[in-house]
Amino acid sequence: MDPELGVYRNPVKKESWKTVLTLAYQSLGVVYGDLSTSPLYVYKSTFADDIVHSTTNEEIYGVLSFVFWTLTLIPLLKYVFIVLKADDNGEGGTFALYSKLCRHAKVSFLPNSQSADEELSNYKKDGVDLLGTGTSIGSRLKLTLEKHRVLQKVLLVLALIGTCMVIGDGVLTPAISVFSAVSGLELQMAKEHHKYVEVPVACLVLVGLFSLQHYGTHRIGFMFAPIVILWLFCISAIGIYNILHWNPHVYKALSPYYMYIFLKKTQTRGWMSLGGVLLCITGSEAMFADLGHFSQLSIQFAFTFVVYPSLILAYMGQAAYLSKHHIHDNDYRIGFYVSVPEKIRWPVLAIAILAAVVGSQAIITGTFSIIKQCSALSCFPRVKIVHTSSKMHGQIYIPEINWILMLLCLAVTIGFRDTNRLGNASGLAVITVMLVTTCLMSLVIVLCWHQSIFVAIGFIFFFGTIEALYFTASLVKFLEGAWVPIALGFIFLIIMYVWHYGTLKKYEFDIQNKVSINWLLGLGPSLGIVRVRGIGLIHTELVSGIPAIFSHFVTNLPAFHQVLVFLCIKSVPVPYVRPEERFLVGRIGPKKYRLYRCIVRYGYHDIHKDDQEFEKDLVCSIAEFIRSGRSDANGGIDHQENDDDRMTVFGTSSTNAEGIQMYENYDDHPAEVAGLKELKEIQSPLGPRKRVRFVLPERSPPMDMGVQEELLDLMEAREAGMAFILGHSYVRAKSGSSLIKKFVIDIGYDFLRRNCRGPTYALSIPHASTLEVGMVCHV
Repeated sequence: MDPELGVYRNPVKKESWKTVLTLAYQSLGVVYGDLSTSPLYVYKSTFADDIVHSTTNEEIYGVLSFVFWTLTLIPLLKYVFIVLKADDNGEGGTFALYSKLCRHAKVSFLPNSQSADEELSNYKKDGVDLLGTGTSIGSRLKLTLEKHRVLQKVLLVLALIGTCMVIGDGVLTPAISVFSAVSGLELQMAKEHHKYVEVPVACLVLVGLFSLQHYGTHRIGFMFAPIVILWLFCISAIGIYNILHWNPHVYKALSPYYMYIFLKKTQTRGWMSLGGVLLCITGSEAMFADLGHFSQLSIQFAFTFVVYPSLILAYMGQAAYLSKHHIHDNDYRIGFYVSVPEKIRWPVLAIAILAAVVGSQAIITGTFSIIKQCSALSCFPRVKIVHTSSKMHGQIYIPEINWILMLLCLAVTIGFRDTNRLGNASGLAVITVMLVTTCLMSLVIVLCWHQSIFVAIGFIFFFGTIEALYFTASLVKFLEGAWVPIALGFIFLIIMYVWHYGTLKKYEFDIQNKVSINWLLGLGPSLGIVRVRGIGLIHTELVSGIPAIFSHFVTNLPAFHQVLVFLCIKSVPVPYVRPEERFLVGRIGPKKYRLYRCIVRYGYHDIHKDDQEFEKDLVCSIAEFIRSGRSDANGGIDHQENDDDRMTVFGTSSTNAEGIQMYENYDDHPAEVAGLKELKEIQSPLGPRKRVRFVLPERSPPMDMGVQEELLDLMEAREAGMAFILGHSYVRAKSGSSLIKKFVIDIGYDFLRRNCRGPTYALSIPHASTLEVGMVCHV
């Protein structure tokens, strides 16, 4: 989908094979870089000190059997054939599942939700209302979730845990991928030298990787797919060579019987070593998280016919080599490169480093994407989001997060300097995300797909049991590196929950202290204040009522503009809002007051437009609201603050060809018209005067005098310019609050609020046109 053009991909439309193959080719570079580099470190991490000293072919075959069936059941069966179908209007990932659940059951904590949001097109899929009823058990489960706020919080925390582990994976995956690729130097250098070279080279590659992020994926994206394809070809060819040269009968190890033999012989030691086997599926979550860039069929095709067989051949080849060289303990510790023929090790090393960089790029981009989703849904402090591509909406760059990831990545690389401990840390992060996905998917099966509760139980029991086995095996290695993702996840979880809690309390304060419309009407026809030329935009989080900052503003400065708009820019739990459904416009008070409410809705993947185009769309939507005559219902007085029916949906001016269009130009400066060149350097501070005109469609019905006067007032106000009135709230805990609440609000939330970015809309507002109204909010 290209949101800038307003073109949305229809998931029902049949795709041509050319499109599928093209997207499958592109997905190899974006989605599968991490997954395809896992052969670098899986065997090295699995054959650690737990089982290496007593390794025989039974252990080697057992590990290969575990790898084969893990790749088959988790990425292939679970993700490719089941989870990919749970997309959120073409988008995937942990928060997409949570967003999908929020629409089917009212469990969202977004404070400014409206019933009008449920009429958005993306609340529906394939023409079926997603809010419809399902099975009786599903209906009871839905009512239970909606009734108990504790369960809603558990669901939110579960989604946040999955998100935090994705961020942790964004720290650990580049470290282990690059370090494992660089570890091939061990075979090419003396032992006393390579240990002083590996870490500096790995750090240098990581610094270069994160330093290139601001250029955007699209600038070097054409290189990604060829590199991954070349890497998959290399590991496949090496695997086939090793199978044929060392052990053609290694295919027998694919039998699940060898898993039983492995666990029976190694027992506890073998179970603890499964944390290394787990690394063979790192990057599987990317297939779902990056779904919005491609399509279900393209990702399914690329994995099933290219990535999956290549990985199986690579692991079989390594097992074939180790089955004939298991007497050398060092072979296990070196890992992948020892099975590479000596003549081609240097080229393979270079390709591996490039592939590791590509794989790291994918998870870094995914981390940026999920943080953007969380920020849009008020679950992460506001950060600067730079869109690096005008064509691919998901390609973004977040400077603060990029440098934080780089520092953390360098810290774990220098601190551990060991693939095994990095693998323990990365494995726990990966399997936690998968467990969260399994739990959320079981709810999706019942609430969204309206399937039997037994299907959901079967899903969570089958896949949850497998993932729980790997989770416990990773958790046992807590002191050997697995504490890192837990520590990182805990820190990010606290940050996200504190921000969400503070934002929610701030909104509750605004609701409790909003000004009634009766207070406004009590000011009389003149409102008791001076009206000045121009349009005043009062930014507020409220979707109904008049914010307290307005009364605070009027009390201290009894004057505002001839046209006043209470503007609420909010996010809704869908990936995209169609441009033709962007605005909700209504009137506050009688028509002669010229007070309007405008609610602008964005999805969590939408791109916020620049200020000039946004202002044009905003004015046109208000003008179209005036021309439509819908504002005259019930005298145009909105006495019921929560009545969404009084709000009318309008699209952007570019999507409404039959609506009012606005054109702006500037008069030439008088001095230039008179030809007084000597006065050219001494110009009026007012500058050229803006001229605004509304152009109505040809078949527009005649308008009465009241509508014409209102449009003229709006046009004159636009000519005079816009002023932006922003509320600046200092949030403090109420007196008598508990120590925990005071700590969270007065220290935690206040610190985050002072150090995060301002609202997105405030970044492009000219400072000369901005007025901040400060208030203290006791929550």
